[in-house]
Amino acid sequence: MSISLRSVDTKTAVAVVSDRLDLLTAMDVKAQLQAAVARGQYRLVVDLDAVPFIDSSGLGALIGALKAARVAGGDMRIARAKPQVLYVLEITMLDRVLQCHDNVENALAYYS
Repeated sequence: MSISLRSVDTKTAVAVVSDRLDLLTAMDVKAQLQAAVARGQYRLVVDLDAVPFIDSSGLGALIGALKAARVAGGDMRIARAKPQVLYVLEITMLDRVLQCHDNVENALAYYS
């Protein structure tokens, strides 16, 4: 698993997560997203195109990052989630909280 962060501007970052987002990787993802918020990048887009699987630990990492962003006055959007990820978000009703977009550009447009 890897996560790479790309700054869009001083307040916005895109995080590209690859591989499974599960018990083994969730804490690292959460820590890196929260670190971005702590640096002032409280408007996050998480690109999940390369994430084929997410479990409850992965959901917890995303919710933790969302909470950090909102406490800082920002928000977090999901981009390019695969069917399994979208299904898990739907059945847990987290798709109401974690807004999903078809691509990174649409997710970033939310912040314009």
